[in-house]
Amino acid sequence: MKKPQPALGLVIRYDYLWRDEVVRGHLEGVKERPCAIVVARQTVSGKEPQVLLAPITHSPPKNPNRAVEIPPKVKQHLGLDQERSWIIVNELNSVAWDDAGIVPVSRTHWEYGFLPGKLAQILIDRIIEQQQGGKLKITDRAQIEKQQSRDV
Repeated sequence: MKKPQPALGLVIRYDYLWRDEVVRGHLEGVKERPCAIVVARQTVSGKEPQVLLAPITHSPPKNPNRAVEIPPKVKQHLGLDQERSWIIVNELNSVAWDDAGIVPVSRTHWEYGFLPGKLAQILIDRIIEQQQGGKLKITDRAQIEKQQSRDV
């Protein structure tokens, strides 16, 4: 099974590290969860691409401007459960595409699939709104790993 190239709207499984977990001193996410790629960029030649991941959660957002609800048909298309879910737009994880926390969805698939183009665009627009409003928080997982190795 070949890992796909990262692309906008691809939904993968990752051990997402929430901002409040970072504050409490966690170095890894508590559990693996679906996450949507919102940016995929190539770095220096020969290095793995970097991606920004938005987490998908069942927890309703306290502020509706900080999340995008996933329509039931899209959840079904992705093979997710039937519970209501939201993509969080005010916090992201920045990771290398070869990060060990990115794991296959099943024995035969690396990914859940792609968000429809219209939903992916809404997601990007909402993230830009958060950034422009000074509300976007990005957790750089490589920086946390470097900090961990220095502390050991």
